[in-house]
Amino acid sequence: MPVRWHKPPGLRTEKNRKNFRGTGERRASHGIFISGKGVPTNTSLNLRNMNRHFLLMAALLTGAAATAQQWHTLAPSGTVEKRHENALAVVSDRLYLLGGRGERPVDEYDIAANTWRPGAKAPMEMHHFQAVTFKDEIYVLGAFTGPYPHETPIPDIHIYNPVKKEWRKGPALPADRLRGAAGVTVHNNRIYLVCGIQDGHWDGHVAWLDEFNPETGAWKTLADAPHARDHLHAAVVDGKLYVAGGRLSSAKTGKVLNRTVGAVDVYDFRSNTWTTLDSTLNIPTKRAGAAAVAWDGKLVLLGGESDRQVPAHSEVEAYDPRRRQWITLPALLQGRHGTGAVTHKRKLYIAAGSANRGGGPELGEVEVYP
Repeated sequence: MPVRWHKPPGLRTEKNRKNFRGTGERRASHGIFISGKGVPTNTSLNLRNMNRHFLLMAALLTGAAATAQQWHTLAPSGTVEKRHENALAVVSDRLYLLGGRGERPVDEYDIAANTWRPGAKAPMEMHHFQAVTFKDEIYVLGAFTGPYPHETPIPDIHIYNPVKKEWRKGPALPADRLRGAAGVTVHNNRIYLVCGIQDGHWDGHVAWLDEFNPETGAWKTLADAPHARDHLHAAVVDGKLYVAGGRLSSAKTGKVLNRTVGAVDVYDFRSNTWTTLDSTLNIPTKRAGAAAVAWDGKLVLLGGESDRQVPAHSEVEAYDPRRRQWITLPALLQGRHGTGAVTHKRKLYIAAGSANRGGGPELGEVEVYP
């Protein structure tokens, strides 16, 4: 009796692979169909295809189990100043909220004690930046100061020492490469500043990539990214720099929120070259002002804002470079944009930000996953 093997939907086309993954992610049933009349007696099935089916289903179930946990909001003692367009950093076992519109002080969260404590006053108004930790100090660069829509790039690096609770001014940025709302990340004892915009929300988006050596204070100009963008965060995953999300803010033309960028650009440090992921791997939810962080071997985008909705985005989406696919993680309990995210002991943390697109209401709560 002829027996015909039907490949599972996950193995024929990319569209069907997505449908197959969606079946598992939504906890729906899925099976194998063998055509023919009566009970098959010919068992010479294509075992390779069957194995593919079961391996794919196992991967799906593993991923589904990993996303079954949810975010939860912490209830710490002490007080924290609500803010947005701020940054979040981690040093040792403590989180630090820095900056935000207005001259906001540093707030320090002790993870073990579940307590907020006050830090130092800000040296100036600083906002729209991604803070990074280097040798137990927090670096601020690629930041703005001043009001909308012509915010001014801060010309110098500012460094916060959590032990001394003191700020100090670091080296100047190259005068001809000043910008804010840029992505910042650390790799191999160097700090990288990527993309951004020169004139607040008005105009002047750039695709620049610059390398800073904290030991010598020297700057180096690297290859431009394939896409200019602002209101982005960057992250390094498996030794490569990922730039995802963001937009081309243009208050000059009345288009501030709606020119979001979907493409994902990847920089190879060893070859000093950029590539762009295939358009089928654009970020699933186009948005700017999202936090980005490397976690569990993946690039994770959290929150953000767009012209599609007034509430800030709550989506959390992760790109897995090894599987070359995006994964949907549990959504934030409170959508937010204009803040940062960090990892600590395999957990994701996000705090503060704006609950709606634009400038408020400001938040102070901390969410953690899982």
